[in-house]
Amino acid sequence: MLATVTLGLAAPALARAATDAGLAAAGWQHLEYDGIRPASFRALPDGVAVEGQGAGSFIWRRVPGAAACLSWRWRVEAGPPPTDLTRRGGDDRAISLAVGFQGWPTRSTVWQRTQHAVAQARAGSHSLPRSMLIYAWGGTGQEPASFYSPWMGGLGKVRILRPAQAPTGRWFEERVDLAAEWRAAFGGDPPPLQEIAIGTDADDTQSRISAMVERIRFTACS
Repeated sequence: MLATVTLGLAAPALARAATDAGLAAAGWQHLEYDGIRPASFRALPDGVAVEGQGAGSFIWRRVPGAAACLSWRWRVEAGPPPTDLTRRGGDDRAISLAVGFQGWPTRSTVWQRTQHAVAQARAGSHSLPRSMLIYAWGGTGQEPASFYSPWMGGLGKVRILRPAQAPTGRWFEERVDLAAEWRAAFGGDPPPLQEIAIGTDADDTQSRISAMVERIRFTACS
């Protein structure tokens, strides 16, 4: 099953799912994976709530502009048990927030670009980012501080901000420097932003998901 909320290069085909009216008004679109039960996303006054049982899907919206600092807060009421997010298969997580970029990693290969083209064919009208930073709530806590997504052929870098054992029912504040993290992950200067995505993945463990993300902000880094 998919390791992230993003479009893995070996991912099943995508299909548009029903989108909550409040989310649609804010520019979000809901996509589901073929053969996997979609989660339920709904708008909050300043964020998103997701619920599901053994589900996996994501919402995304465009965010043009230069890489900056990204901040948000999130909380999990229920999520999967610890799973190893460095491995393909069985790699569930409560929630992820991913930022897609328009450009390739500095040292991208012909193979990576070819695999991206294959994934794009499966994705239909959704234009896939060419590189991605993924922030996860899940995992065992024993994974490396930063690692390449096993589903994205070196085009996506994952960082676990909260392991699966993190306290539930409590807000956690996050802030990341996207430009600095893109340089560390891929080398060179970061390309323009393309989109942001929020998703969940609990189909392997058939776990119940209940989580929220609020106050998503792109701001200048100071």
